[in-house]
Amino acid sequence: MLDARISELVRIWIDGWVVSRGSSDPIGEPWGWTIDVGQARHVARHVLPEPSEADVRKIVAATSAPGTWLKLFAEEQAVLPWVGPGWRCDIPGYLMTCHLVPERLEVPPGYTLTSWTRGGVSRVLVRTRAGHFAARGQIAHAGAHVVVDQVETAAEHRRKGLGGLVMRTLQGTAYEAGARTGLLVGTPEGRALYSSLGWTMRSPMTSLWYEPSDAAQ
Repeated sequence: MLDARISELVRIWIDGWVVSRGSSDPIGEPWGWTIDVGQARHVARHVLPEPSEADVRKIVAATSAPGTWLKLFAEEQAVLPWVGPGWRCDIPGYLMTCHLVPERLEVPPGYTLTSWTRGGVSRVLVRTRAGHFAARGQIAHAGAHVVVDQVETAAEHRRKGLGGLVMRTLQGTAYEAGARTGLLVGTPEGRALYSSLGWTMRSPMTSLWYEPSDAAQ
């Protein structure tokens, strides 16, 4: 699976992401997939694993609803010329994969770790001894694979190994459940952490959302 084409990896990522976020099943399109997310600022998303200028321009021309997102697995500079006014650029993303192995965990002094699984989603929560939030993350199972999602560390608790603790806990949980491959889309900040844990970058991802000005509407 680690040698799969980008389109195959993106489909697996989507299968886990919709479980993690409770979104609709993906609808197949000639260029990729459409997902109903159902949030005020994130109504739906179009995911294009191999975006072409013609496809992107067609989607853009047909979009009038604010909160519509594009997830384009390509470099930002290549796809930005294909969209027009009203489209805002989010931080870059990186599709990454990892071969899962058993993990050894060590919780840093002063912190506690809790984990649980429900509805196909396993979550990890790290708190201080006083109960204050420190870090979290979750994985969703997609067949023989898992998708890592929503990993975050509170600003005041960064650089203390908590991101690595969350990731290793999630990876170990996935391995024990029978998964051997993990997928995620990480931020530039997260990419360094994931790379240090054995994750490999497979494709850049440009993320755009439609938010026209009042005049444009």
